[in-house]
Amino acid sequence: MASTQARNKNRNRPTKSHSARLKRQNDHKKRLVALGMDQATVDAMNPKDVRDKLKYPAKVAKECAANNS
Repeated sequence: MASTQARNKNRNRPTKSHSARLKRQNDHKKRLVALGMDQATVDAMNPKDVRDKLKYPAKVAKECAANNS
């Protein structure tokens, strides 16, 4: 008889590694800086805020252009 772990494929999936998560978060921060946000502002943001900003990159670029003018 198979155990619950063997039958439930969602529980068998490997978890994401810590280094992969950090790399992904750093890539997101680099994208925000490339859109025109200040590096210090991006560094102060938490990962959820960074992801929320990247959902609408055109809006972020427009806000940054307005702030820099």
